Amino acid sequence: MSTSNRSASAFASANPHALAAILEASETRRIIAATDIFDLAGTKLWARNQPVSAELQRKLLDRKLREPLEACLVAEDGVTPASLAAALAQRIDSDGGLAPLLRPQASMLLREVTHLHLHPVAQLLLSAAQAARPESFDHAVAAMALTGALMARHGGQAPEIRVAMIAGLLHDLGEMYIAPEFGEAEADRELDALAYRQLVVHPHVGLLLVAQLTNYPGAVARAVAEHHERLDGSGYPHRLTGDRISVLGRLVAVADAALAALRGPDAALQRASVALRAVPGEFDLAWVGHLTRAAGDEPALTPVMEPADIRARRAALGEVLQAAEDNVALLGVGERSPALRAALELASFLVARLRVGWNESGLWHPQAASGADAAEVEAVEDELYFRLRGIQRAVLMRAGELPAEEAATLAALCDSLPMGRMG
Repeated sequence: MSTSNRSASAFASANPHALAAILEASETRRIIAATDIFDLAGTKLWARNQPVSAELQRKLLDRKLREPLEACLVAEDGVTPASLAAALAQRIDSDGGLAPLLRPQASMLLREVTHLHLHPVAQLLLSAAQAARPESFDHAVAAMALTGALMARHGGQAPEIRVAMIAGLLHDLGEMYIAPEFGEAEADRELDALAYRQLVVHPHVGLLLVAQLTNYPGAVARAVAEHHERLDGSGYPHRLTGDRISVLGRLVAVADAALAALRGPDAALQRASVALRAVPGEFDLAWVGHLTRAAGDEPALTPVMEPADIRARRAALGEVLQAAEDNVALLGVGERSPALRAALELASFLVARLRVGWNESGLWHPQAASGADAAEVEAVEDELYFRLRGIQRAVLMRAGELPAEEAATLAALCDSLPMGRMG
C-alpha cells in the first residue's frame, strides 16, 4: 500500500535497533533495496537491487527519508510460508507445554500456515528477527500456533484462523524497534523505570508498523496494539477495559500471557492455566477456557513442597501483599504532586487486583497446605510475585521524574514490592 504522510512521519528516520537487526541478518540473508532510497532532499542514498551493508547504516545517519526504510527493502531469501510451516512443525513435534493444544490441531495449522500472506515489510522484519533475535522469532511462531489453535477450538473458520495466526505472528513486531535487552524475554529480570518505559512502547510501535506499512486488516493492527491490555484495566499501554478491547486482541493477550508462563524449561500447560486465572477478570474466559480444558487432559502437576513449606511461603506472600496495601494507604496521606498521586493511585489499583486474586485462590486457607495442592500453590505464588515486580515498574513509569523527596517516598513503596520470590 502507498505510504501516507502519517507513516512517513512515524518512520521518517531509520530506527537504529531495527536497522542493526536487518544488517546482522544481511550477513546470512540476501536483503536488497527494492527501490532507490532517497532522503527528503532528494539525494539518492542507495540504489535499487543493491544489497544492504554497513555502508547503508552510515549513509542513513541523521537522514530523514522520503519513504520508510522498511518499505524500501526486501529479504529475497527470508521467511516464507514454507519456512514458517517448517518452524511450526518443529514446534508441534517438540515436548513443550503447548503440545496438548497444538497436536490435535496439527494438520489444520500446517495447512493454514501455507496460506498466510506475508507482506514484504512483515517478511523483512520477521527475517531479521529469525537471524538476529532467534528467541523473538521462536516466540512469534509459538504465538502464531497458539492463536490459530485457540481460534480453531473456538469454532473459527479458515479465514478467521488465518487472521488469528497473523495477529499472533506479528504481535511483538514492535520489539524490533527497541534494544534487545529491553524485550519481553528479559521482562522477568529487574528493569529500571527507563528500561521498562522502552518495553511498554512496543505494542504502539507494532500498531504503527502494521497499520501504516502493511495491508493487513485493521483488526490485526488493533490486536497488536492491545496484546498487553487486560479486561480489568490493569494492562498497558492504555489501560483499556472490557469491550474497549477487541475479540482478537483478547485472544492474542491470552496467547502471549500463556507463553510467558511457559518460558521455564519444564513448564506445563497447567502452569499457564493457573497464571491466566491468578487474578480474576484480566482475561477473556472464552479463550482461557479452551486452554484450561486442554490443560485438564494432562496428568496432574507433581507436588514439589511439603505442607510446612507451603504454609511458610503462603504466609510470606500474604505479608507482602499486606505490606504493599499498608504502604500505599500510608503514602497516600497528605499533599502530593499530581504525578506522585497518579502513581500511588495506580499502585493501589494494581495491588488491590492482586489481593482479589489471592483471596479467590483460597491459598490463604489452612487446608491449602495439603501436599496435593503444592504445585498449584507454587504456580500461583510465582505468578503473583511476577505481578508485584510488574507493579513496581508500572508505578515508576507512571510517576516519571520526581523531586528527591517524593522520589524517596515512592521508593519506600517499591521497597515493599520484592523483585523475586523466596526460596
